[in-house]
Amino acid sequence: MDKDYISKLLSEKLKLIRIEKGYTQDRMSEILGLSKKTLVQIEKGRNQIGWTSAVALCALFRDSEILQSILGGDPIDVIEIVGRNGINRAKERTMGGRIWWKDIEIKGHFRLQQNIISQHYRILDEEDYRWYSSFEREEAGQRLNELSGTDLNH
Repeated sequence: MDKDYISKLLSEKLKLIRIEKGYTQDRMSEILGLSKKTLVQIEKGRNQIGWTSAVALCALFRDSEILQSILGGDPIDVIEIVGRNGINRAKERTMGGRIWWKDIEIKGHFRLQQNIISQHYRILDEEDYRWYSSFEREEAGQRLNELSGTDLNH
């Protein structure tokens, strides 16, 4: 997944998200900072949402079931990974991958998972804290090796 793919995907689903939330075109364009004309063009498939508007859509409508289903979980996670080319930051507790995730590899106290929809990877510890996320399998595998070679406390 990259910025262009996400913009295309969100453009195709923008009308459904708007309807899901019960907004008119006027109100949705106001929320996203787009002109109504631009919103209509996107909904008709004649134009595509830009990256900044895609980020705004994911942030403002992160509870949308449509967004969650097309991106495989929290839309902010996917946007952040794509925008930053991976996440290697402070730990954050997850739900452990009960939905949208499959275990790829387990090493020591850590497990590598892949999202079945967006295909991105993440590393969780035994208590379901996220340590790393990326779309790159090789980088995720290297980080898993690094983490599992050291007993890190949290």
